[in-house]
Amino acid sequence: MKSILLSLLALLGTAQAAEKPNIIVIVADDLGYADVLFNPQHPKEITTPHLDSLAKQSVICRQGYVSGHVCSPTRAGLMTGRYQQRLGLYTGGEAGSGLPMTEKIFPQYLKPAGYATAQFGKWHLGPDPAWSPALRGFDEVFGFLGRGAHDYFKLDDPEDPIYRGTEIVHEKGYLTDRLGEETCAFITRHKTGPFFAYLAFNAVHAPLQAPDDEIAKFNTGNKDRDTLLAMGKRLDDAIGKITATLKQEGVWENTLIFFISDNGGPLAQSADNTPLRGGKHQDYEGGIRVPFLVCWPAQLKPGVNQSPVSSLDILPTALAAAGVSSKVAATSVASDSAKTATTLSFDGQNILPMLRGEVSPQPRNLFWCSGSEEGWWAVRSGDLKLVGEKAKVSLFDLSKDVSEATDLATQMPEKVAELTKLHDTWLTEMANPVKAGTKRFGMATTDGTEPMKKKKKTKKPKE
Repeated sequence: MKSILLSLLALLGTAQAAEKPNIIVIVADDLGYADVLFNPQHPKEITTPHLDSLAKQSVICRQGYVSGHVCSPTRAGLMTGRYQQRLGLYTGGEAGSGLPMTEKIFPQYLKPAGYATAQFGKWHLGPDPAWSPALRGFDEVFGFLGRGAHDYFKLDDPEDPIYRGTEIVHEKGYLTDRLGEETCAFITRHKTGPFFAYLAFNAVHAPLQAPDDEIAKFNTGNKDRDTLLAMGKRLDDAIGKITATLKQEGVWENTLIFFISDNGGPLAQSADNTPLRGGKHQDYEGGIRVPFLVCWPAQLKPGVNQSPVSSLDILPTALAAAGVSSKVAATSVASDSAKTATTLSFDGQNILPMLRGEVSPQPRNLFWCSGSEEGWWAVRSGDLKLVGEKAKVSLFDLSKDVSEATDLATQMPEKVAELTKLHDTWLTEMANPVKAGTKRFGMATTDGTEPMKKKKKTKKPKE
């Protein structure tokens, strides 16, 4: 009798696990908005057939945004589901120096729900082993801690090592390939599920490096562009192998996949963000609107979604799919006056009901700010978007002008004032920058204190 009862309990546990979707979050690095086939305005030289196949089985979010215009701030927001500015993380240098260990991130929600968890690739939320994702709830880790500029061929560099867990390993091969292979192996090991994988490629971030035979397949007349395209192809190949593994292991239908880039493509490296204005390091659309896919074959009908969504939405959406409460977020926040222990809601939203067509899209406001050190800030409310670059302010109607070519600021001063006030109200809730400067160019601190003095640096961190 006891053995029968144990068998029934085991079957019940298996059935309950099967109800929870596997979850994979894939982040490309510096990928141009038009450097994918599923952008109808892609240039003719683009070769991303596997991403295109994924897109045809996904909801394509044409107005998908990230919360920062450079790598590590976006990752901080993605991991917490909250604006990174709540923690005083405005710039790449700040967020890259470390996401506070008190902050709760994906695996710390999902492991108690029975998920096996893994992180592959670029971390960029703390520069040394004390900040390792292996110390933040991930069961398995394979990747590097620093910024995106990791050599793609030199995988045993003691100055920028590859870690498995918290141990340095000496690897060979092409880094994009290895990250894909490790992810496929993780899927195979945990195919009985549920599992969560955070795959953060450093492709197509500089240095521009790809196998010679891949580069030779492109002939745009621009060597950097050819190399970038070859890197994108290898990224696409890795994603193709991952989707093939999911299907081979019989877990494709019940796997929820998110695919984004961490920011817009850098124009200096020949990325193409058509039809958007600008690129990485800017709060124009080209810096913050990114390729954005959501795929869950068992639950979501493929199609195109035209409502604004954010990378901040990925965590609460994943938790809702897993049956984990999305009402509880991190247990600490840095305020203007002090750090206080509290419980907060996510800034992101569960977008599954909207993607399923169960509810109508609701108006929402989205905010960006890189502090006075960089001077960029923006707010989108409805179709209107206000962009600030230090002392310059521009207003655009994205419903008619996605390329942000026509500045309406002088024609609609009342809207400029309204959106500025909206951004100011949001900014008062955010912490002061953890390093230097104030929240925004030309703006005093809201608590009456003196702005932090700029610290002397021998070398400014790059993205």
